[in-house]
Amino acid sequence: MAKLTMTVNGKTVSAEAEGRTLLSSFLREGLGMTGTHVGCDTSQCGACVVHVDGQAVKSCTVLAHDVAGADVRTIEGMANPDGSLGKIQQAFQDHHGLQCGFCTPGMVMSAAALLAENPKPTEAEVRHHLEGNICRCTGYHNIVKAVLAASGQDVSKIAAE
Repeated sequence: MAKLTMTVNGKTVSAEAEGRTLLSSFLREGLGMTGTHVGCDTSQCGACVVHVDGQAVKSCTVLAHDVAGADVRTIEGMANPDGSLGKIQQAFQDHHGLQCGFCTPGMVMSAAALLAENPKPTEAEVRHHLEGNICRCTGYHNIVKAVLAASGQDVSKIAAE
């Protein structure tokens, strides 16, 4: 066991972890930040996406020790300072981009990474960017609509599904 220190959602945090501890486990078990979900442990589903130094990563494939000292942002860090939903989270709620909610944290984090790179993506670009995130409930249409809405684009003519 070794003590790890990193910045998570703007705050410096420290906790003990074994060398084999995955970032997803460190966040959930070491820091009690359960918003990052683990769906597969094999990098297939994308439910565990977080940002490390501004890059979207699947936290179930990264060792916590490898990101010691890094700046990590989780779904908990996507809310506004007053605790209200952030722009992307609100768009997911407004446009019914979730059902069971299990994939939602990873989808929101992936969407945030896309919008940071490309503030006005096309529908095709959103669909391509979210290929690494699996949702078993929604069929993706409303997720894509939510991402487009979060980018400030008019989605009023996109039919609801």
